[in-house]
Order: sequence, then structure tokens, then C-alpha cells
Amino acid sequence: MGMKERPFPCSECGKSFNRLTHLKTHQRTHTGLKPYSCGECGKNFGHLSTLITHQRLHTGERPYSCDECGKTFTHPSDLNKHQRSHTGEQCGKNFGHLSTLITHQRLHTGERPYSCDECGKTFTHPSDLNKHQRSHTGERPYPCAECGKRFSQLSNLTKHYRSHTEDRPYPCGECGKAFKYLADLTVHERSHTGERPFPCPQCGKCFSNKSSLARHQRIHARNKAIFGVWGLLRL
Repeated sequence: MGMKERPFPCSECGKSFNRLTHLKTHQRTHTGLKPYSCGECGKNFGHLSTLITHQRLHTGERPYSCDECGKTFTHPSDLNKHQRSHTGEQCGKNFGHLSTLITHQRLHTGERPYSCDECGKTFTHPSDLNKHQRSHTGERPYPCAECGKRFSQLSNLTKHYRSHTEDRPYPCGECGKAFKYLADLTVHERSHTGERPFPCPQCGKCFSNKSSLARHQRIHARNKAIFGVWGLLRL
């Protein structure tokens, strides 16, 4: 398609569009502008279609159904992935062992044949069940060689080791600041995007992380207690 058919070029990257509205939508990838806000949780989006898909998490709407089994989905891409479980067409990934392939296929079929006797939660692989069962038994087989603290999962021990070192493997793509933990990077990135996904159920004020919301909610709790005491004094 030639330039005559795409008369609206992006000044930032040079990509051209056939409609001005498409150019404006594209420019949000450069500016980070997210003009569409969810009235339920306050999360912001750059595209109206993304907001509509997100709102289905709140409404429970699942408008895309499988003709084969009737299972419903919130997004057409999820339906397409599911339909491959009926046709036998999966993702094309190759494996050296049949057992590994069988375990992998459960990601497509949703099969979870290993269940916890304690709480009934199900898993695709026995190793995942074993990890989960430690939450019931309290077993912590992974000790830290530095301080002796024990962990139920090796991944948690790996994260903990960073508290003893200066290793910061998660840099911010916007400003370069590095973090020891992915969760800390995620919270930091909201300082650039302005995202505040944690609304206060009392007053609607939104926060970038759960701890800030918790501190804010204590203000409501204190005020409630003060007004309660004041009410008793007036009796």
C-alpha cells in the first residue's frame, strides 16, 4: 500500500496511517497516554477495545463461545487457543520426551489431574502439587546458607539471596533504576505511567501499590474510631 493511501505519518517513528484516528491511537504508544478509564477499578487503557475486554473481568461477560463444547471466553484469542484442543493443532513446540509433551499439552486442554487431599486444589504436574502441599505441612526444605532462614520453595530462596547481595537484575526501561525484585520494579514503573490500580473502597482514591492503600485505609479506621468516641461522649 503506497504513501498516497496512508497520508498520515507519525512524526515520532515515520509509520503512516490511512486515517487520522488511527494515527492518534498509534501515537499513544509513544506518549503513554491512557485516556480510557475503568469505572470499576480505575485502571487506565490506551485503547477503547482494551478497556471493553478488561471490563468483562468485572461483569463476567464471556461473549465468545466454542461451537464444539460450549465453553465461553472473554476474548476471541482465548477462544482460538481453546479450539486447538479440539482439532489437535497445538503450538508446534517440540519435546524430547513423550512425558514432557503430555504435561505440556495440559496447558492447552486445561487438564489438572493432581489434586491436594487437604484442600482440593488441582495441578497439571505432580511437582506443583508437592510445592503446594508444603503450605499445609509447613515444610521448608531450602535453607539460606548466609543466614539460615528456610523457605518452602527454591524460587523464594533465590529471591531472598538478593537481600544479602547487591544483585539488582530488574532495571526500569524508562529511567534505568534497577531493583532486586520484579514486584518492586512493577510498582516503580507506575511512577512513570501514572497507573493507580488499587482504589479505596471507602472514598475511591486510587494508589499505585497495596501498601499505600493500606496506610490510607488506616486513616479511615482512625477517623471512625474518633467519631465513635465523640459520639459516646455526647451521650
